[in-house]
Amino acid sequence: MTTVRQLGVLTGGGDCPGLNPVIRAITRRALNAGVAVLGIRNGWKGLIELDIIPLDLKSVSGILPRGGTILGTSRTNPFRKPGEAERLLQNLQTLKLDAIIAIGGEDTLGVASKLAKQGVRVVGVPKTIDNDLSSTDYTFGFDTAVNIAMEAIDRLHTTAESHHRIMVAEVMGRHAGWIATCAGIAGGADVVLIPEEPIDLDAVCELIRQRHSRGKDFSIVVVAEGAQFKNQPAVVQGHVKDDFGHVRLGGVGHALGAMIEARTGFETRVTVLGHLQRGGSPSAFDRILGTRFGIKAVDLVLAGDFGKMVSLQGNQIRAVPLEEAAGKLKIVDPELYAIAKIFFG
Repeated sequence: MTTVRQLGVLTGGGDCPGLNPVIRAITRRALNAGVAVLGIRNGWKGLIELDIIPLDLKSVSGILPRGGTILGTSRTNPFRKPGEAERLLQNLQTLKLDAIIAIGGEDTLGVASKLAKQGVRVVGVPKTIDNDLSSTDYTFGFDTAVNIAMEAIDRLHTTAESHHRIMVAEVMGRHAGWIATCAGIAGGADVVLIPEEPIDLDAVCELIRQRHSRGKDFSIVVVAEGAQFKNQPAVVQGHVKDDFGHVRLGGVGHALGAMIEARTGFETRVTVLGHLQRGGSPSAFDRILGTRFGIKAVDLVLAGDFGKMVSLQGNQIRAVPLEEAAGKLKIVDPELYAIAKIFFG
């Protein structure tokens, strides 16, 4: 066991349902063990700027069903600008933090992994609606996002059928199409397009024509925001990059919809779900998973097992090396995507 008197917790990257259940579980478990908890506001930025709030039982009361994060978030990368990483390390000493729990996706946990190599006592908690972090079967936030997307697809079915239209639904998924694939299967989409496989526009239009030839005068197409047309770059909203080198995606749905209408002659409409997938109250699955992750993260801190990330493997919560978890992208299982393809057209 490691002596820990004061613990810091932060949330970084895109928000998602389930963050507050994790914060609540960390705070409750730590306080029960006699460890004080400091909330670091707005991700790694809060450690650079000393933007800190104490967390107690009152702070986390009633936050279980709330979406977003009470700590705020940012896409700050302390290793991007000269001097910021050094200031962060100095502030850890100033605050007398014995350990940090970082809740985030590949970018936030990538920073945590670098800090761990520099001797910082850090534990990671995997968070992303994209479900693309390796070494864990699921990340919290994913289940809620899929259910939101599925419900939207269900609703698009009725209006598409009424107006005899093609409906294109653009969902999130920068590098991996987990949301598109799972929501597409659950929502009965006729075509699902993901970043793992280039978009074959000819094949998509032919599938839609075949449906019409069989008397189906509407179709539902689900496309992940990071999906790309063959031999073309990703469709983006702008070329300005964030601290981690990412451009803002979005627009592939509208581009696809215009091409489908032009090639098939069938009236096409586009719905971009965007941040709706991140907002609102977390599902029961995400509340429970977030709670389990938070408790396990504190247990790792108390045991002195740093440089690890908590993960779900089967139904067990395990600890895996941060470097391993943040170093590899988890793409859609080909077997799962093959199931979606069975229903194409």
